[in-house]
Amino acid sequence: MDRVIEKKKWGTKRLLSIGGILAIVLLIVMSFYLSSGKSKLNVNTERITISEVKKGAFREFIPVNGIVLPLTTIYLDAVEGGRVEEKYVEDGAIMKKGDPILKLSNTDLELSLANQETAVFNLLTQMQISRNAARQNTIMKLNQETDVQSGYKEAERVYFTNKKLFESQAISQQEFKQSENNYNYYLKKKKLTEEILSQDSTSTYQEMNQAKESYKRTEEALRIMRKKVEDLIVRAPIDGQLTSLDAEIGENKNKGQRLGQLDVTSGYKVRVEIDEHYISRIYSGLMGEFNFAGKDYKLVIQKVYSQVKNGKFQVDMKFDGEVTKDIRRGQTLQIRLALSDETQATLLAKGGFYQQTGGNWVFKLNENGSIAYRIDVQLGRQNPEYYEVLSGLNVGDKIITSGYDNYEQTQELVLKKGE
Repeated sequence: MDRVIEKKKWGTKRLLSIGGILAIVLLIVMSFYLSSGKSKLNVNTERITISEVKKGAFREFIPVNGIVLPLTTIYLDAVEGGRVEEKYVEDGAIMKKGDPILKLSNTDLELSLANQETAVFNLLTQMQISRNAARQNTIMKLNQETDVQSGYKEAERVYFTNKKLFESQAISQQEFKQSENNYNYYLKKKKLTEEILSQDSTSTYQEMNQAKESYKRTEEALRIMRKKVEDLIVRAPIDGQLTSLDAEIGENKNKGQRLGQLDVTSGYKVRVEIDEHYISRIYSGLMGEFNFAGKDYKLVIQKVYSQVKNGKFQVDMKFDGEVTKDIRRGQTLQIRLALSDETQATLLAKGGFYQQTGGNWVFKLNENGSIAYRIDVQLGRQNPEYYEVLSGLNVGDKIITSGYDNYEQTQELVLKKGE
C-alpha cells in the first residue's frame, strides 16, 4: 500500500541560501555603516591630550626673535687710505669724543700738504710784492698830481690877472692869449691826472681783491689738505664704546674701508626679523613683550623696514617703560609681538588636531568622559597658545587636542584607561 511522504519545509539547501543572503545583507549594512562615518574606535587615554574650553583674555600675537643693538651706532670708515702705523686703544674700549683710536700714514698726502704749504707761501710773497709795487705806483701818480695841481693854480692866477689887465688895456692881446692857453692846458692836464688816478685806484682795488680771493682759495685748499692729513688719525666722533675694530699695525686700509664702529651706550633697541606673510599687519606702534630673568618687559615698534630679503623683513623696537640693566648688545630675545588688542574670548588650547581638521571639527568628550564624538566647530584667530572659538563649543567642554592621525573616518572614540 502506498504511503504519502510529507515534503520538508526547511531543507539544507534552503537554509544555506537564506544564510548566505543574510550574510550579504549584514555585510552591506556594515559596509554602509562604516562608510557613513559611524565607526567607533577604542583609544587609550594615556596617548591623547584632553583640553578644556575656557574663557579668558586673548591677544593675537606671533613669536619672533630679536637681537639687542645699541640705540645709535656710528660706523668708522677710513676717510683717507693709508698704512696702520699705531693703535691707541683696543676693541671694547670706552671712548670720549675726540679720543684717538689709530693712526694711518700716507706719504703722498704728506707730500701734497708740503707742496700746498709752499704754494700758499709763494702766493703770499707775490701778493706782498704786488702790493708794494701798487703802492709805489700810486705814490708816483700822487706826486704827478701834486705837480699838475701846482702848475694849474699858477696858470689860473696868471690867466685871471692878465684878463683884468687886458680888459684895462694894460697888456697886449698876445700876452693874454698866451696865459689863457697855458691855463686851459693845465686845466685839461688836471682833469686827465684826476681820471688816471681814479682809474689807477679802481684797478689797484680790483687787483688786490682778486689776489685776496686767490689767496683765500689757496688757503682753503691748504686747510682741506691739512684736514686730510689730520684725518689720518682716526678719532671718536662721539662718546661711546668701540666695537668691531678691524685694524692691525702694518695693514693697509683703503679710502672708505670700514675700520670699526662706535656704539652709544645710553640705550638699546631691538632689531627683529618677521616673516613677509605679516608685512601688511605690521606698523609703528605695535607692542611686544619678552621675559627676562623671570620678569616681563615691553617693547614698541619704532621703525619698519619695508625691504624684504630671504622672505623676511626687519623692524626696530624700542623699550617701553623699564629697561633691565643686565641686557647686553648682541643678546637674542624671544618676543611675543601682538597683532591685536587684548579681548575676552572663548579659548581652546592649540594642538596637533588642527593639521587634520583645519579647525572645522573636533572630538568632544561626553559628560562622563567615556566617549568622544565628532562635532563641527568654527575657529578664528590664533596665537602660539590658543585658538579663538567662534562657534560649536562652550566653556567647560573637553576636547581632544592631540593629533587625529587615523581618526578622520571615525565618528566616535571610545576612551579607555590604559592597564
